[in-house]
Amino acid sequence: MKRLLRSCVLIGTVAGTQQVLAFAPFTVTDIRVEGLQRIAPGTVFSYLPVKTGDTFNETRSTEAVRALFKTGFFKDVRIERDNGVLVVVVEERPAISSIEITGNEDIETEPLMDSLKEIGFAEGRVFDRSLLEKVEQELQRQYFSRGKYGVKITTTVTPIERNRVGITLAVSEGRAARIKQISIVGNTVFDDKALLEEFQLSTPTLLSFYTGVDQYSKQKLSGDLETLRSFYLDRGYINFNIDSTQVSITPDKKDIYLTINITEGEQFKVKEVRLAGDLVVEPTELFPLVQLNPGDVFSRKRVTDTVEKVSEKLGDKGYAFANVNTIPEIDNETKEVVVTFFVDPGKRVYVHRINMSGNTTTRDEVLRREMRQMEGGWFSTSAVERSKTRLDRLGFFEEVNVETPTVPGTTDQVDVNYAVTEQPSGNLMVGVGYAQSSGILFNASVTQDNFLGSGKRVSLAFNNSDVNTVYSFSYLNPYYTIDGISRGFGLFYKETDAGEANIADYSLDTFGGNVNYGIPINEFDTVRLNAEYENLDISSTAFSSAEIRQFLTDHGNQFDNVKLTGSWAHDTRNKTIFPDRGSLQRASLESTVPGLDLQYYKLGYEAQAFAPLTKLFTLKLNGELGYGDGYGDFDALPFFENYYAGGVRSVRGFEDNTLGPKDSLGDPLGGGFRAVGNVELLFPPPFFTKTNSFRMSTFMDLGNVYPSYSDFDAGDLRYSVGVGATWLSPLGALSFSLAKPLNDKDGDQVQVFQFTIGANL
Repeated sequence: MKRLLRSCVLIGTVAGTQQVLAFAPFTVTDIRVEGLQRIAPGTVFSYLPVKTGDTFNETRSTEAVRALFKTGFFKDVRIERDNGVLVVVVEERPAISSIEITGNEDIETEPLMDSLKEIGFAEGRVFDRSLLEKVEQELQRQYFSRGKYGVKITTTVTPIERNRVGITLAVSEGRAARIKQISIVGNTVFDDKALLEEFQLSTPTLLSFYTGVDQYSKQKLSGDLETLRSFYLDRGYINFNIDSTQVSITPDKKDIYLTINITEGEQFKVKEVRLAGDLVVEPTELFPLVQLNPGDVFSRKRVTDTVEKVSEKLGDKGYAFANVNTIPEIDNETKEVVVTFFVDPGKRVYVHRINMSGNTTTRDEVLRREMRQMEGGWFSTSAVERSKTRLDRLGFFEEVNVETPTVPGTTDQVDVNYAVTEQPSGNLMVGVGYAQSSGILFNASVTQDNFLGSGKRVSLAFNNSDVNTVYSFSYLNPYYTIDGISRGFGLFYKETDAGEANIADYSLDTFGGNVNYGIPINEFDTVRLNAEYENLDISSTAFSSAEIRQFLTDHGNQFDNVKLTGSWAHDTRNKTIFPDRGSLQRASLESTVPGLDLQYYKLGYEAQAFAPLTKLFTLKLNGELGYGDGYGDFDALPFFENYYAGGVRSVRGFEDNTLGPKDSLGDPLGGGFRAVGNVELLFPPPFFTKTNSFRMSTFMDLGNVYPSYSDFDAGDLRYSVGVGATWLSPLGALSFSLAKPLNDKDGDQVQVFQFTIGANL
């Protein structure tokens, strides 16, 4: 028969009540657990600090109850005795059956659920009301940090069968409190307007409903305060200080007033700049990197830039763990500062191993031949980064990452680990596209940019449109020699109906082949040589102009031709697709071999520059010049070799190929000189800033075509402005633009909206 002793001690806890009964010590012959619903008896036994055969007394009873409460599984625990049997009576806490959050527009549900799970508040876990209260407080704090002080959180706990509960968090976010006023107190050198222009936060503006600049955020305020500090320190105010910040909210929790109290101090100039420490690199190499000079106004930004440049220089010399510290000596009387850059190079670091991972298809040698950092050599920061860039530029990988861990047991060796994520480098494609200038495009191709993982490119293609029908085969070995000389060759057959391309009416059939070589001069410069044979058959139509008929009368309609092309390129872009920094310059000369059927030459120059303005915005500048002329029996370029302008690849807003000289029938004939320029601001689409396959832009284009360079007149250049987008879709590249010509003239063919689908850009 179960016995309960009369004398008892009650110990209260926030989680429940635990009852410890006082009784005479006894030997435990058995242990029985009562009241379990979901929890297995073995779980209780594993936490219970008592086993059969132990002597049980009041002290052991207290320890047992506390141990079981500590698990958090129970809201009530009692210890009883039934002769020699120790009876543990428990009342389980309910389990969380479901969690539902409603009304949360500003904070997404999925990451919120993940964060709740990390603190033990998730479906299937034991319900703890104190933990629920902490969840409410944390959720409220997150909304407060976003300026939503009117947020209301209503919690409903619904009991359901089998000792479970369903929990609903109903959030009424309210609207974010708006900044009514920002006051800066203590500024005498710079007025409020100049300082507040640096801030991300602002009072309401015409666009604040979209930008949200007037919505208070603690994080944004912290960033603005640091911006304010940098503003003064970059202008010599070394003793600048933010004394205090007050954030006041109106009783209705709708308006916020910010007050920032500052002490500007005096402006300091640089008296002297010194280099000290262990100068393992000659000072003559380091001093040109210093961005401060005696007499300059002190600038923290210039100090930081100097530290970065000196550290990079030391890193290139093998001192990967060098420290460059700035020691300012401030003279408050003369308002001058002596800046000392103390160099601690540490040990020179060598590369132990270069390891590749993730290249399941691409051969190891394809990656290693791009390496500019050598095993066993000094570690070089720039060489490691340049190697990463070269892997990026191969186009075989979605992502390339590099790590430089130290070799265990050493202080002067590192491994360089490149991890790549491969992407499909070949495709079998049968597709349909559309371009406004070419009509419907049918294409079928087998292309492998990384044939059998060797880095070689093989392509067999068929393309058909209203303008062109093309059959082609090409092969390229980028490392024909170990020094990086490339060699390629190709065969092609092409039928052209020029009248479908907005130009003068004629038909042209061409077949031929080519062989080409690429010779790297240095890391960024390459010379390319190409020799191409082509057989041309030209036919006039009933709609051909007098100029075309006269050319065919003078020179015939069939030609055997050999073209030799030489080009030079200087390319520092970080990527070949969607670059965001670097530049490209390319100059070319193309000429037919004297004595054959056609005699002409072409000169071309192209320059591109990419400059990152912010993390999201990139400025692109592009300029192209093309000039061609005939020689021997030809006093001009053959009409089918003329330059054209207008369309998505030159001056948007004007129909493809329609700018420039016209023939006697009024159709575009092209010319011997082409000038095109583009200024673009590139950025990712809103809300998808991390995508690598979609890019938008605002642009201004200019350009035109002239009979010859001597006919160039800047007044005849056409201008347009607009917005555009490019998407590298699985079915091919898609680009479109919405452009407004600024100075179109009579006879110009305007086309505001332009797009291509499934055609190469």
